[in-house]
Amino acid sequence: MIIGHIGARAGSKGVPGKNFKDLHGKPLIDWSLDQLFACEKVDQVVVSSDDPRIYEHGLKRGGLDIGLRPAHLSNDTAGKWNVWQHALEEVEKITGEVTTFIDLDCTSPLRLQEDLDGALALFEAEQPDMVMSCCESRKNPYFNILELDETGSLGISKPLPGGVVARQQAPRVLDHVGLVYVLNPAYLKSAKSLFEGRVIPYEVPGDRGLDVDSPIDWEIITFLMGRQITAGLKG
Repeated sequence: MIIGHIGARAGSKGVPGKNFKDLHGKPLIDWSLDQLFACEKVDQVVVSSDDPRIYEHGLKRGGLDIGLRPAHLSNDTAGKWNVWQHALEEVEKITGEVTTFIDLDCTSPLRLQEDLDGALALFEAEQPDMVMSCCESRKNPYFNILELDETGSLGISKPLPGGVVARQQAPRVLDHVGLVYVLNPAYLKSAKSLFEGRVIPYEVPGDRGLDVDSPIDWEIITFLMGRQITAGLKG
């Protein structure tokens, strides 16, 4: 049993109501819901939310009825890991044992269907504890990310012996982006955080890794989504 999950709280300080805000003709959450329902390997879909409107929308789309998210998982300090654990527990009361748990951030609508399919294929091939979407970082702590020391002076965040004078000399680093996560449910149940087990990257281009966190993010994503639609990349 493969479960597709989307978490969507009511609150958002950066872009109020963003999870249900219209983006190119449909609510933001639907761009992710559509991809879960289009994935032939996903058996059931569930939306975890504290917002009755979003939750009912998920049910109307065909999601499992696990009830509204409890209050302690509905504030802006609630961790993704605990939300996933709660959703998995409630889903298994309905479906029985889950073999694979997939999560899509609905604030990452530039994801393509191939990203979901590719991450799931990587998980099936490598059998890690988790596959996490990543993109190559534009900044590097060995080269151009800085920290202040106790005197207020700048220095490289992670200096290497001899120093690094060109980006190409620095170890490659990745940004964690929220396009897709694929997890072994046993790991989700037993671990307390994301990186306790074997977590491997599914790499995506940086322009697909953007998420909605501020009004300018919304403007940029609206533009890029329009370009995807024009190119026929979106259904």
